[in-house]
Amino acid sequence: MSFTLLAVQILNGLQLGVILFLVAAGLTLVFGVMDFVNLAHGVQYMLGAYLTAVAVAATGHFGLGLAAGLVGSLALGFAFEVLLFRHLTRRDHLEQVLATFAVILIVTDLVRMIFGPAPLPLRLPELFTGSIRMMPGLAYPIWRLVVIGAGLAVAFLLWVLITRTRTGMLLRAGSTHPEMVSALGVDIDRVFLFVFAFGAMLAGFAGAMAGPILSIEPAMGDNVLILAFVVIVIGGIGAVRGALVASLIVGLVDTLGRAFATDLLRLVVDRSAAAQAGPAIASMAIYVFMAAVLIFKPTGLFTGERAWTRTR
Repeated sequence: MSFTLLAVQILNGLQLGVILFLVAAGLTLVFGVMDFVNLAHGVQYMLGAYLTAVAVAATGHFGLGLAAGLVGSLALGFAFEVLLFRHLTRRDHLEQVLATFAVILIVTDLVRMIFGPAPLPLRLPELFTGSIRMMPGLAYPIWRLVVIGAGLAVAFLLWVLITRTRTGMLLRAGSTHPEMVSALGVDIDRVFLFVFAFGAMLAGFAGAMAGPILSIEPAMGDNVLILAFVVIVIGGIGAVRGALVASLIVGLVDTLGRAFATDLLRLVVDRSAAAQAGPAIASMAIYVFMAAVLIFKPTGLFTGERAWTRTR
């Protein structure tokens, strides 16, 4: 195992972790503030990628296309909340799960009907294509570095928003004492509306950033949704800082496990056994880690602390 290969896989893990954070941050805000289980969050991730790809193709400019994709994701978040999810907010979690699962099936089939099952390309500007030499023997794709930087910038802006602004104060108060906030004259339903739409925009941004790396196709949100829920369980429901830390941990564990599990097993078992067991162990690693967290700290790593937001 060379240092260069290890460095590349660490960067890949950070890039995956940042994508997961962008998805999980919106999901944990919706869950922590609204107490709403939104299985359709992966659909919003997928729609953000499609909207951006279509807008970039129509405008011929990546920046304009990305801005249009974010605005479209925000608008769809408003529409979903007003037309459907608002009526489910005060229902039990089972009804929320069933309704949002139906949204997954309907929207995925609609996208497949409109765009077809083939992957949709997302063209990057010349500035972000190619690789940059980070050290002797290590050249890393520019766009993946952009993804890491953008995700960390969003994390910082979220920290400022939640801890340093009046909006953040309302979010924290609404997540713990929504009835008291309503009694003070704040329209809590409007707060929930903006939280949901903002979470949808974050998911759409994640889809747009992942689009040039992964395939933009109708089912692209399924796997990332599962990983996002793993992140929320590990970090703590409603804890945005927990979502950041857990996302980076999950990204690194998953990436490094898939890259090196087989080689590490060869140190203790024969090559054929390592080749069979390595991929299976790598795919289970994050779930084993999640199980360990649930055993020793069932509420997650950051729940109960001042972790930007807290659950009710």
